[in-house]
Amino acid sequence: MKTCSFISFLLLLAWSLCVPAWAEKADRNKPMAIEADTLRYDDVRQISVFAGRVVLTKGTIVIRGNQVEVRQDADGFQFGHVIGSAEQPAFFRQKREGLDEFVEGEGETLNYDGRADTVTITTHAQLRRYRGTLLADQITGAVIVYENLTDLFKVDGNAAGAPGVTGGRVHAMLTPKPDTAAAPAAPGDSK
Repeated sequence: MKTCSFISFLLLLAWSLCVPAWAEKADRNKPMAIEADTLRYDDVRQISVFAGRVVLTKGTIVIRGNQVEVRQDADGFQFGHVIGSAEQPAFFRQKREGLDEFVEGEGETLNYDGRADTVTITTHAQLRRYRGTLLADQITGAVIVYENLTDLFKVDGNAAGAPGVTGGRVHAMLTPKPDTAAAPAAPGDSK
């Protein structure tokens, strides 16, 4: 009986780690707005480098960092490389499609790929999911890849070659989704 319960628990845990993220699909078509202390633009390479308290917004996406390099390819897809630090990590936040939930992450570097619609967080990477304002899930690792198109995220606790990483494990805190179908028992009801 205990073995069956343990196996069920492991299957539930594995399933919950692969739960779709369902980020706002409309974000990829929104304009990108950026605020910073300085801007250096290279017209030949089509690269903009923003530095100093950078805040980037694109629909429900918010990205913050010490420096953000932005480029756009010939097809109009946008790419960003965000540099933070251990003291002030690079930050990412996005609303989930049709829900009062947000996914946010931080690490020393972030890479946003508009073509693949992914965010890769490296070095002291953390990913959190909020239901409203309550923290529901939190995951840490060496590298986290958040894939909007496939509605998944991947976490590597021991990424070979990741800067500043000598070994590690994935750490996760997962909260069950509230059961909205079950009605609470009335006070004094002793069924």
